[in-house]
Amino acid sequence: MSTFIAVDFGAGSGRVIAGRNDGGGLVLDELHRFPNRQVRIGRHLYWDFPALFEEMKEGLRRAARKYDDIVSLGIDTWGVDYGLVDAAGNLMGNPLCYRDESTTGMPEAVFRRLDLSAHYAEAGIQVMPINTLFQLCVRRQENEAWLREARHLLFMPDLFAYYLTGIAGCEYSIASTSELLDARTKSWNRPLIRKLGLPDHLFGDLLMPGTVRGTLLPEVAAEVGLPPTVKVVTVGSHDTASAVHAVPFREGKEGVSAFLSSGTWSLLGAVVDKPILTEEARLAGFTNEGGTRGRILFLQNITGLWILQCLIRQWEAQGLPTDYDVLIAEAEKVCDAPYIDVDAPDFQHPADMAEAIAAYCRQRGQTPPRTQGEYVRCVVQSLAERYRTGIAQLNALLPRPVEVLHIIGGGCRNRLLNRLTEEATGTTVMTGPVEATAIGNLQVQMNL
Repeated sequence: MSTFIAVDFGAGSGRVIAGRNDGGGLVLDELHRFPNRQVRIGRHLYWDFPALFEEMKEGLRRAARKYDDIVSLGIDTWGVDYGLVDAAGNLMGNPLCYRDESTTGMPEAVFRRLDLSAHYAEAGIQVMPINTLFQLCVRRQENEAWLREARHLLFMPDLFAYYLTGIAGCEYSIASTSELLDARTKSWNRPLIRKLGLPDHLFGDLLMPGTVRGTLLPEVAAEVGLPPTVKVVTVGSHDTASAVHAVPFREGKEGVSAFLSSGTWSLLGAVVDKPILTEEARLAGFTNEGGTRGRILFLQNITGLWILQCLIRQWEAQGLPTDYDVLIAEAEKVCDAPYIDVDAPDFQHPADMAEAIAAYCRQRGQTPPRTQGEYVRCVVQSLAERYRTGIAQLNALLPRPVEVLHIIGGGCRNRLLNRLTEEATGTTVMTGPVEATAIGNLQVQMNL
């Protein structure tokens, strides 16, 4: 039997998971789980890359102690963030976090020079201040010489892989989140890079999912107790790409099958063969991200369970009940609750989420929620309504309508949200897998 390792970094925590096929299917073994935090130093917010790298190595040590048949490992992370490496292979400072506020206003500045519609027709990516394009424009303003001294720009999964193998390169799905690729050719948009005044040499080889990047450096292998023959594979290195790879798509009789990755964010979309780069797609807020198998993930980024997660943290601090199943059961009893726009700026980072919801309702003539059950019902039914809108917008852009919706990730365990989504969208809802990202990561490795 062979063992494969998935290293899955989320914005809040990371995990190292072993996967084995025992003849009856894929068996997962979580070896190590650890927190991921942002650190504010001076004016900026950073990721603690050295600490995360050490946590990854600890996971690999545990894997080495438990399994003697490890074939390969793959790494996936969140999108857009990157690190810079100099000509000697040194990390040029901790990577900035996408929640850093320095990019505020940068999209407006950039699109005073670029035509927004023409840009979308090339990149196909939803314009968001967090995207790598705008991060790099800010860095150029702050210290252009520092940016030019860098030898490699490596997205987060590529940065981890570089210090495991010594081999540089950017995996396609994670690079697609940067807004610096040509969506049609799946290559760097060199004219755009030059127009923005960014150093062309930073953007090196693009690697497709399923590529063997290399093997472990001898010193790394010795440190963690693994053979130096263990391969490092470029999986769907953007966690969304890995998650969608694991979806057991079932097509409807007349329509298509869509996905909803349900967590802090909701990623709603369909897998398509070619990017959809129309003005209608741009105005509807769709993005064309790289997927596995050479395909495109045509999706919307929607505020997901973030609002409910904030409420639960707030209630926990107040000593109120926070058991998820109990809260859902209370929400199921509620017959009348207000609706909110889950994507409204009011709910991005309020100091008091419950009050933000109450104020939003009062401003629109709705009776605010009073009980925990009413708050949960308000959030869940509002999410279902937002999914209804998203499906309608998706139907307007696809050749056939969505008939089956696969909900994956942790949010697929919310039975009330699943039921209300099915009712609101008029689609057949299928749930699972919960561990879609790790499963997709492992599947790419196993299919080499």
